[in-house]
Amino acid sequence: MIVCGHGRHGPAGRGRALSTTNSGGREADVTLQVRQVERALRSTYEHLLDVSDLEGRPSQERNPRLLSRALTAQAVRIVTGFSPQEAAFTVIDGVADQGIDAIAVVDGPEKHVYLVQAKWSERGRASSDRQAVQELLTGLRLIDDEDFAEFNPRGRQLAEHAKTVMSSGPVPVTQVIVLMRADDVTDGFRQALDVGEREFNRNGDVLDHRIILGPEVWASVRQDLAPRSVDLTADLFPWFAVSSPYESYQGVVPAECVAEWMAHGADLFNLHIRSPLGRTPINSALTGTLTQEPENFWYFNNGVTVLCESVEKRYHSMRAPERVPLGLTLRNALVVNGAQTVRSVAEALADDGAAATAQIGVRIIVTGGEQGFGRELTQATNRQNRVEPRDFIALDPVQASIMEELRAELGLEYSIRRSELEPQEAIGCSVVEAACALACAHADSQYAARMAITLDVLWERGTQGIYDVLFRPQPGAYLVWNAVGVLRAVRRTLHQLRSRYEGRGAALTEHGVYLLTHLVFRLLDTEAIDEPDPDLEWCARATGRVPELVEQLLPVLAAAIDERYTARSQIRAVCADPVRCREVTDDVIGILTAPESLSVPDTYRRARTQRKRRRPNAVSVLIDQRLLDDGTALTLHSAYPVEVDALRVWLAEDERRARATWVNHRSKPILWAADGKQYSPAGLVSRIWELAEWKERPVANQGTARWVTSTGETLADLAWRALEALEDAPESESGND
Repeated sequence: MIVCGHGRHGPAGRGRALSTTNSGGREADVTLQVRQVERALRSTYEHLLDVSDLEGRPSQERNPRLLSRALTAQAVRIVTGFSPQEAAFTVIDGVADQGIDAIAVVDGPEKHVYLVQAKWSERGRASSDRQAVQELLTGLRLIDDEDFAEFNPRGRQLAEHAKTVMSSGPVPVTQVIVLMRADDVTDGFRQALDVGEREFNRNGDVLDHRIILGPEVWASVRQDLAPRSVDLTADLFPWFAVSSPYESYQGVVPAECVAEWMAHGADLFNLHIRSPLGRTPINSALTGTLTQEPENFWYFNNGVTVLCESVEKRYHSMRAPERVPLGLTLRNALVVNGAQTVRSVAEALADDGAAATAQIGVRIIVTGGEQGFGRELTQATNRQNRVEPRDFIALDPVQASIMEELRAELGLEYSIRRSELEPQEAIGCSVVEAACALACAHADSQYAARMAITLDVLWERGTQGIYDVLFRPQPGAYLVWNAVGVLRAVRRTLHQLRSRYEGRGAALTEHGVYLLTHLVFRLLDTEAIDEPDPDLEWCARATGRVPELVEQLLPVLAAAIDERYTARSQIRAVCADPVRCREVTDDVIGILTAPESLSVPDTYRRARTQRKRRRPNAVSVLIDQRLLDDGTALTLHSAYPVEVDALRVWLAEDERRARATWVNHRSKPILWAADGKQYSPAGLVSRIWELAEWKERPVANQGTARWVTSTGETLADLAWRALEALEDAPESESGND
């Protein structure tokens, strides 16, 4: 069997763009670019373009035409900076387009007319023949001659506007040819363009051309996925400045100024090791001070640190600038410390206008674009809420690249920062879930064992650490998502099987999640796990086999542990020991792949007539065992489609409604981000049902089964796992219900 071996022990992710130093590399690079461009074009333009003339056409005819029009619109955006809506409106491709796919007119002081023609190719080999140039020139001659009747209705409207602008003076006209291909166009193609331009440039240089090839289109759609640059304004008073080694300013700004910064959302915190944590005990205290004692906030808070690439200053006094406010515009600004303060200020002002009188300390450092200093400063200054090793992973460029790849390849979200809202299962995953899945998929079972006790080991760096093994070289998007899919399927299966086992079998469903997932990967055909697969066929096949494999593995793994280490060994200890995991893994694979079929008794399967033992209160277990720290991020999750459908719209109106944090409080341990109040798990779920006006809501609910940590486990899952430690009897005699 072939299992995914990543990092030092296996191949690099094959879903990434490869080097173009040889023909095979070029082919892989073009294929990746075309695939990602197609996904981006569809998601951006399919609902904006007029494709009424393509209705009823077979897909093999409709799809290339749709993508050609979307490619046209993207080229318009590249040359003009138009929005997707504006670019889509310029597209006239269709019957009577007269060889022009789009007419884009830039008004204003620097007028410009662009005539665009696009050639799409699903293989990245769009042709560059002279006929295309001749068609484009024919359309230009019609516009120049004011022969607008030859165009279709939209083309006629845009052609008339283009001619009006062209007649207002010497206005440049550019022929834009966008070809989905990697290789440059032929000399004959360029010669045809030059000949046509000479026809129109007899009285001055008016007509020119621009050729856009596949790599430039790909770069543009990747740029669309990148974080947006943020510009901030601030009026500091009092203030002072430092000129070297970095130009810096420190002073006080009103709370309203800081609250306005939150309009930029997550883009404001891209270099921060974590986004605002939402409601935590510390942040709730910040909000309380802002609303109840705004005059004291400056004394109680450390303020905000902002990095920017450049700054524009507005002095309100020439002779005594330090005696009046200093106006600053910060270009490409990032909050690197004080994200919690910024969010708390915005929320406080939304709740109570009294917070507007608060003053916030601000430090501004102009880096000139130097990123190294920014990362050092970020690590050095983040100490207000406790910083964990995982938080610093947010600064690793590899994680940003994985985020880009998942978006470009599969349209999925990838949360990196500890504080970010965990994506719903259907639309993405977190770095924690990805790391767990990659560790299980690794050819060496030691990584599944080492994270069985704590996930903190995932973020350890260096020769003995796990992080670099999993993420160096960078895993491909398909490897990440397929591995996550298998891990989720194993979790779901074990959750369903849990009640059918007792004693050591039940313990194995709790403590053997990662070892069992590793064994599932060993039994799956993983040769194509990282191959480009936009339809996710590999994932569908693999996850479809998981229930069968897990049911097959549970009795065999239990028997292998009993045989090698006796029936009195601790299941949890075995699953967390790298050496013993390797030994039982070899035993299990040997049994299941042996030529002769061996019958293994399902020793710990519960008899159907046996009554379940009443479980202790899940919240009490979590608190008694100190399984969660104050401020641990939680996300609302339901396994019931009816409930998901009933809440979807209401939750989407405010992302805080699905977010909460844990507080070690016995009766009300859930601090809801939406209102800053504490609830019991079931009480908050009932409150959410009520506010969402779900008329068919049940009378009661299991709240601990609906709040999920960053690992994908519910509070009920965590409490269930901890029950093993509460039992005094040996595992071979205990029934962990």
